Order: sequence, then structure tokens, then C-alpha cells
Amino acid sequence: MDIVRRASHAGTWYTANANKLGEELDTWLRTCGQFRSPDVRGVVAPHAGYRYSGRCAAFAFTHIDPQQTSRVFLLGPSHRYRTQKCALSSATIYKTPLGDLHIDLEVYKELEATGEFQVMDMQVDEAEHSMEMHLPYLAKVFHGHPVKIIPILVGSISSESEAIYGRLLAKYADDPTNFFSISSDFCHWGQRFKFLYHDEKEGAIYKSIEALDRKGMDLIASGDPIAFKDYLSQYGNTICGRHAISVFLHVLQNCSTKMKVKFVQYEQSRQCKTMHDSSVSYASAVARVET
Repeated sequence: MDIVRRASHAGTWYTANANKLGEELDTWLRTCGQFRSPDVRGVVAPHAGYRYSGRCAAFAFTHIDPQQTSRVFLLGPSHRYRTQKCALSSATIYKTPLGDLHIDLEVYKELEATGEFQVMDMQVDEAEHSMEMHLPYLAKVFHGHPVKIIPILVGSISSESEAIYGRLLAKYADDPTNFFSISSDFCHWGQRFKFLYHDEKEGAIYKSIEALDRKGMDLIASGDPIAFKDYLSQYGNTICGRHAISVFLHVLQNCSTKMKVKFVQYEQSRQCKTMHDSSVSYASAVARVET
């Protein structure tokens, strides 16, 4: 019997009306000026409410070729549930207003057999938004095409664990029918986030935030998880999906298929100009096979 995870953030973080949601996503996908590419095997995309980050996310998801892909590995950070491991869902179906997405239970069994994964209960699963915010886009892009998902909640894991999970998942990246969707927002700036970094040499606060984010984005694009960790240690940038991104960088280092990450869009929720302002940054990237 199927175990269903509800679309628990529909109606708040994005509209629960299927027609309105479909039209909204269609508009963003159509106007971002990007195209499906069979060479793209993964994306990094934001997970805030769609009014803030939906447009930015389209720049990533528009690259997916649904005719080539049969599985999507979905890695998202844990915002509320504290764990030093990665966790699998107890559900078999993730609902969205645009249709159900089925979990690949065979791959789940393979991952469980490694002994490296926890299983999160439904309360934890439905409270988390990081993976759910990718689901409507996946349901939209794969409409009419069979696909299964492999949701993996990434906890506050150590650098050693990031490498372990990267090696475990690397073999899946060599299968051209598999795709990776990595969920992360970038800098959370302001007093409410307890992060007020400002390099005055860059000018206004929002320009300093962008410069800081782009340093991190450049290191992610370099494919070096150690350099990315050093950057995080040095600057403390509040990139909430840092562990999921690092796992993916280890995947790319350990798989046989050579891929290069390229960022294709960057936005901020607002331009911070005073210490009383706050913002969240959003960035979308693609991982493309090098030919």
C-alpha cells in the first residue's frame, strides 16, 4: 500500500491551484530563455517561496530533458530536523498539485543496504520544504514522461561524511538516465539571520552580498569541495544547502563522467542598503557533461 507525503507547503509557499501553478511555472520556463539539454545531468536551484525564488529556479529546471531522464536524485538540506546523517523518506509517493511523483523503491533499498542512511518519519518529511519546492517543477517538466524520484534529506554532516555520501552516489551519476536536483538558497543576510558581513570595498551591502555569493559560486563551479569548505569556514556565508552541494561536488569528483558546473542565474529577494534590511540570495546552476 502506498504511503503518501502531502504537498504540505502548497497554499502557503506556492499556490495549491493546479491551473494557476501550471501557468506560473510555464511562464517562468518560457521566458527564462534556456532550453532542454541532454548534456545537463544535474542542477542546483533555490527552494524559497515561489514569489521570491520561482523565477530563478526556472533557469535550472528548463534544462532538463525529460525524454532522457528516468530518475531524479533530489538532495535537500534539513532546516528543522537535526541529524548528522542523510535520511530517506518513509513515503512511497510525493504529492504535488500537478501530479504525483513516485519514489524509486529499488534504489532506496540499495541505499538503505549501505547502512549510511536514516529513515525520517512523515512528520519530519512534511515539515521540510527544501525538497518539496523542487517537486512542482519536476512534475511540470516530466508531465507525460515516466520518472521516479529519490529524495535524500541531507543533515549537518561532516566533511568526511560528505565525501562518503558522494562516493556512494557517484555510480548513479554515470547512468545518463539519472539526474541530480540539488536544493539550496544562498546568502541569508540580516539581523534575523545573525549574519551581517559587509565588505565596504564592494560598495553597498547588496553588492557585497553578491560578491560574497559569487566567490562561493566560483568555487562550486571549480568542482573542488575542499576549497568550498575553506570558503565557508573563512566567510561563514549562510548557504543553507552547503552540505547537499558538497555531497554533489564529491559525486562529480568520484564518477567517471566528467561534468562541469556553471551558474546561469543569480537574484536577491531585495537590495539591502542598511543594517536594518534583510535578504536571501538565490542562484541556479547546471552540471553539464564535458565533451
